[in-house]
Amino acid sequence: MTPPALSARIAAGLSKLSLVLRHHGWQAAGRRALTPTQAQILALLASRAGAGLRLAEIAAQLAVTPPTASDAVAALEAKGLVKKQPDPADSRAAQIRLTPRGRRAAEAVSQWPDYLLAAVDALSAPMQEHLLAALMAMIRSLQEQGRIPVARMCTNCRFFEPDRFPGTAAPHYCGFVQAPFGVRDFRVDCPDFEPAAGEAQRANQRVLIPHSNPEGGSHDTTSDCRL
Repeated sequence: MTPPALSARIAAGLSKLSLVLRHHGWQAAGRRALTPTQAQILALLASRAGAGLRLAEIAAQLAVTPPTASDAVAALEAKGLVKKQPDPADSRAAQIRLTPRGRRAAEAVSQWPDYLLAAVDALSAPMQEHLLAALMAMIRSLQEQGRIPVARMCTNCRFFEPDRFPGTAAPHYCGFVQAPFGVRDFRVDCPDFEPAAGEAQRANQRVLIPHSNPEGGSHDTTSDCRL
């Protein structure tokens, strides 16, 4: 029997991981009488380092409808976890911000489960780097397909300078912090992110390609495995 394509087996593996994350998300939200969407909004606002977001931005970032986002924000506001303030850029609009109580709740629901972190920590350092680069490449592909909003990743950022120091352990450079860094320091959601031009973003993806295949080839050595 011919095994499923490698891409299908990888997708099946990711599906199994998503079950773990969904279960954890429901548990973490339920312990604080929140819905998963409400918990995601708190985590999203917390990732913005104190900056507020408009309702439309929240809906876009979470890939939910504006009415769904509006209902969730209203519930969070009633619980004293978020507040609406005038948008400095447009007095006719409002920004959603965390209250002090909301920040504490966001910190609690944003924590990754220990068992998932332990599973990642059990991988070797090279495997962790390959995994991070592969995930970033997949995120970029989904962005280009319009399936998810643009992520605040290093390779999408105008401060990112790829291969400025080739042949070193830290070949890339961040113009924001003015320091070199390597693959293991890549960020998927950076609070200091500023988008680069589309052409630059596409060109930057080349730094992920060498890391997406640790064996340096495409030979499938797991044809007898099943997910």
